Parts: sequence; C-alpha cells; structure tokens
Amino acid sequence: MKRFANLEEISDGKLYQTRDMVKADCLGCKNCSKCCHGMGDTITLDPYDIWRFRKGLHKELRDFLEEGSVALGVVDGVILPHMAMVGEEERCFFLTDEGWCGIHPWRSGLCRLFPLGRCYEGDRLQYFVQRGECEQPKVKVKVEKWLDTPQLQQYEGFLLEWRNILNQTIEQFGRLEDIELQREWNLRFLSCFFATPYEWEADFYEQFAQRRTLWNSWNEREHKATEG
Repeated sequence: MKRFANLEEISDGKLYQTRDMVKADCLGCKNCSKCCHGMGDTITLDPYDIWRFRKGLHKELRDFLEEGSVALGVVDGVILPHMAMVGEEERCFFLTDEGWCGIHPWRSGLCRLFPLGRCYEGDRLQYFVQRGECEQPKVKVKVEKWLDTPQLQQYEGFLLEWRNILNQTIEQFGRLEDIELQREWNLRFLSCFFATPYEWEADFYEQFAQRRTLWNSWNEREHKATEG
C-alpha cells in the first residue's frame, strides 16, 4: 500500500490540485483496456468504493465476493478488498467483451484516478501524472472533472482520514504477536468498514464517521484488555 518513490522517476515531476489542468483525458480509451488487465490485487477498495457499489449495483460485499468480482487480500498485514482479475487474460471481472467498463458510473476511486496518482504529504493530498502507465494519446482536463466524484473536497478529506486509519491499524496489527488475535482484529476491521452493509440512500460520510467512532471505541477497549 505504501509507496515511496522519486517523483521525477514516476511522473512529470509536478504536483497538481483539483482545479489544475493535467494531460490525463484518454478520450474514451479508443477500445484500449490494458489498465483493466493484469493488475493483480493492486486495485484496493476503500469504504467509499463499497458504498458507491452498493448505491449503484445494490449489492453487498458478500455478493461481490460470492460472484468473484471482488477478492480479499492482505496489504501490510491488513485484510482489504480489491477488484478481482479473472480468466487467462487476468481481466477485470466487470470488463465487457467489447472492452468497456461494465460499471463505469460506479467504478472505484483508483479506476477514476488512473493515469493520475495520489501524493500524500501530511494533511495535504495532491496528484501527479504517472509516467509510462498509459500509452493512449491524451488531452488536458481539469483534475476535478477527471475524478468525477461529487463533494470532492469532502471526499479528499475522507481519503486522508482513511489513510491515517490504515497506517495506525497497520502499526497496531504489527505489534500483535498472537496470530489468532491478529485474525480476530482483522475480521472485526473488515466487518466494521466493509462487510456490514452501508445504507446507499444515506450520506456516506455520516456512516463512515459512525463506523470510525465504533472502531476507535472497540480498539481502545480491546487494547486496554490486551495490556491488562
């Protein structure tokens, strides 16, 4: 999940904000779907993705796992869902035979982001254009338009908060020596932020705040019990 790299090596060396223009618009991709193949477990999903899937597809995480469109993987010791690559071509489950995204209006945040990348610096989120990741001709587009996400400022605040939660959880899980205890905490984390169904008609950010409070409360209580 964590990636430390020289910006000049992976991008044009510049950082952008949501109102900046960047050369990222692939003009409909022209039947290219390379970024929908061979991605392994790298397209990880966050709680907002799961809520967005629920809102658009009216399915829960359990349904996606059962149909094979989403899989679970371990990222730095934490169990997280990710888009599943299937078949000999290792293609995204939702890629149509015509080479189009079958869930485009509800696609994940990382799918919306590509070919951009996110750069986290403290409490600041910026973007960069990935070098060599997409061979399609591109034209300039405003970052906020490319991300195609409502309430973008609030969404960015969520991304920063979610990153902090993940980093804290990774550190916490890393200190647990008991394998069964690690598994128990991982399953509770998965249940709290992903598996327990979201109300798709309700505001996501309010639901996330409730789950964050629940997780922090349980986490603090169990941490004291473990120390005791």
